[in-house]
Amino acid sequence: MTKPSSRQSAQVAINEEGNHPSKHLISLSNVIKAYKTEAGDFIALRDVNLTISNGEFIAVIGKSGSGKSTLINMIAGIDRPTAGDIYIADTPIHNLSENKMAKLRGNRLGIVFQFFQLLPLLTAAENIMLPMDFCNIYSSRERRKQALNLLDMVGLIDHADKLPSTLSGGEQQRVAIARALANDPPIILADEPTGNLDSKTSEVVFRVFEELVARGKTILMVTHDNDLAKRAKRTIHIADGEIFEEYVAKTFPSLTQQQLIWATSKLEYHNYPAGSIILRKGEPATQFYLVSEGRAEVVQTSEKGEEFIAAHIESGQYFGEIELLRGGNNIATIRAPLNQAVEVATLDKDSFTKLITESESTKKEICAIAEQRLEENVENK
Repeated sequence: MTKPSSRQSAQVAINEEGNHPSKHLISLSNVIKAYKTEAGDFIALRDVNLTISNGEFIAVIGKSGSGKSTLINMIAGIDRPTAGDIYIADTPIHNLSENKMAKLRGNRLGIVFQFFQLLPLLTAAENIMLPMDFCNIYSSRERRKQALNLLDMVGLIDHADKLPSTLSGGEQQRVAIARALANDPPIILADEPTGNLDSKTSEVVFRVFEELVARGKTILMVTHDNDLAKRAKRTIHIADGEIFEEYVAKTFPSLTQQQLIWATSKLEYHNYPAGSIILRKGEPATQFYLVSEGRAEVVQTSEKGEEFIAAHIESGQYFGEIELLRGGNNIATIRAPLNQAVEVATLDKDSFTKLITESESTKKEICAIAEQRLEENVENK
């Protein structure tokens, strides 16, 4: 993963009000958003918990009215939660004044809208220079140079002095992306950025996002395009204001939507450096593990006392189920590969038990995998 620039690191370290451990770049805890209507309160977000790490590319998908745009507006500080906490690194943005939120938004967040929102009387370059002027970043000469560099990055350097009305929809969206990058923010929030574009132009825009992630940016993209969403590093589903992870749905296809939402809310994420032990053979089993990023190694010991890798557990696969089903201690050591870190999501024993108790088909699936692994374990000894 590409490290953030020194400028980004300085931005993330700002803590204007409150204190919160910066384990994640973005963190939402028990966020509720209710809007008052003539028919009563409309709940747009229901007790949402979400963490986003530096360098992630996340797609948010869901039906119209599911809460996608509300979620992104919460993180952007455009709207405020009715209840719950929202942190960007150490900064509790739910507590910030409008002026402080505007300052933070200008420096740390780049926002891309579905309808571009370019100022019609300013050229492409001038639209990009505007956020620099607002945040008083760079000298006048440097602003023009930075704007041209960004236009070059999105393939529009020859259109620098053209008005938005002379550009195609795809070109306007790429100018909007360049504008979002004007102040080198670590986070890009995109609300249906390809919603008004044809498939070919959508592909061009998506490739720009992929390049930005490769450079270390973090992107949260709301989209209605399931094909594009599948290409993001991580996909989050939102339904009736509640979220669940795509890989949880793929791992447990028999769970109902409500069970998926519940399981996602109970997950805790842990990062293990290369070569570190995730669980050790012989120790008490207390967790169910789901590999959310990378791969894990199953380490066994031969009759001669030599360690060997018996199997790999890939992203989207799980482990720890055998011990929780049978009781007792861990039957193998699981570690991160010597050359790669791994991220796992965990369910505590009580949550795992509740999950398989309430979904008989999921229990059967997990038990079948457990039996298969036990047979492989006997063969490897």
